[in-house]
Amino acid sequence: MLRSILTSVALSALVATASLSPVWAEVPAAAADLTTVLNGQSVAYQAKVTEHRVSAGEVSATIVTTSYLRTDEAPAQRPVLFIFNGGPGASTTPLHFGAFGPMRRFGEGEAQYLLPNPHSLLDQVDLVFIDPVGTGYSRPDTDGQPFWSRTGDARSVADVILDWLRQNDRKASPRYVLGQSYGTIRAAELTRVAPELKLNGILLFALVPGERSGPLAAMSSLPSYAATACYHSMTDCHGRTPQQVYDAAVDFARTDYVTALIQGGALPASDKQDMALMLAGLTGLEPDLLLENDLKIDNRLFMFNLLKAQDLRTGQLDARATASLSAPPRQPPYDDPGLGYAPETGVRAPQAGDEAFRAPEGTNVVDAYYAQRLNYQGKDGYEALNLRVNSAWDHEGFKDAIPYLAEAMKRDPELRVFWSAGLYDLSTPAYGGRYTLDQAGIPSDRLTAAYFASGHSVFVDERNLEELARAVRAFMQP
Repeated sequence: MLRSILTSVALSALVATASLSPVWAEVPAAAADLTTVLNGQSVAYQAKVTEHRVSAGEVSATIVTTSYLRTDEAPAQRPVLFIFNGGPGASTTPLHFGAFGPMRRFGEGEAQYLLPNPHSLLDQVDLVFIDPVGTGYSRPDTDGQPFWSRTGDARSVADVILDWLRQNDRKASPRYVLGQSYGTIRAAELTRVAPELKLNGILLFALVPGERSGPLAAMSSLPSYAATACYHSMTDCHGRTPQQVYDAAVDFARTDYVTALIQGGALPASDKQDMALMLAGLTGLEPDLLLENDLKIDNRLFMFNLLKAQDLRTGQLDARATASLSAPPRQPPYDDPGLGYAPETGVRAPQAGDEAFRAPEGTNVVDAYYAQRLNYQGKDGYEALNLRVNSAWDHEGFKDAIPYLAEAMKRDPELRVFWSAGLYDLSTPAYGGRYTLDQAGIPSDRLTAAYFASGHSVFVDERNLEELARAVRAFMQP
């Protein structure tokens, strides 16, 4: 969620949310018949781009979905996974072209290219990527504000899912939704505004924690700081894996550390000094700096001081990334070196036999892919990240949405949740996510948790993507 991770982006517009009702236009879908190879087998599929018309009162918009449907198996009982990203104002491109779509994007700028994605889930489930209003090719006719709120957004996405199931005669199919970052809030809100969806499972990537302040905020972020400090060799890892470092920090955070923070000014000076030394050993920050800040660490303090002696700051979306402290200032969110960060292991050059897709000179690879491979031409360019949507968003009080998901699981004892988190993600810290799930009452026996030594988008690492795809496949097995 950009509001949580990019604090300098202003969100000032608070507007009343209009009730939404679907208005489906007879817009023919663009389609293409394609094949790919997954798990050693040839998979025939249809790629279909559909425009859905929705309205909020007298205001209308178009929401575009991109579907990949396997055609060499009977569709009726195949699971369907509906996928969206976060922001608000972010398109599905990271999940579409970075994780589970049949083509994966590599390279930078105009040199970008697409390669077949061996980790796509298409052999097992049909995929539907949803770009909410203002992202991708989805556009409001005039005023998008009624769609740019928690309720308006969730209602419009729910209506699109219901219509997609109807149009494609898939009402009998098991259905899942996957949301990343703010998309985790959207996924939970769907269970509130549209219980008629009757979902089989909900997948949450980089869960936005519930509202935290004081000791809880510092406690829930500490394990991510410890993992990051170990990664940058600013602490002694003692031969432990990143997960082991994180786990040990979780134990410390929710016992000794939070106890010290709760005492506040009543904490004896000698105990405060001892705690500062222990924190320094975990986080790589200087004891005096920790004492000056009453043992409380936030993202800014950590990011700008961990590597200060090297004239570096860490990223927030991915704390493995660094940038010079003396570099010219940039506008948020582009000032975060973690934005778009991909380690070298996530970069692959086309090899002999690869069917690489490249855009014609002067065109965007995503726009070219839609036009040339999927036979769809948007009215204007694909909007990967729309900060105007982000700044206009009505968060409706920033209330934690995960309790809605817990209520849905009480209503439906078969509903299950998958949650993944990156150990180096400071924007939606892993323990903050786990704490939120636990406090909301998500049943642990219906929760699948998957941790990765990565940042906000765990799939940017090739090995992590392979493991993530395997875990998601297992979760969606009948």
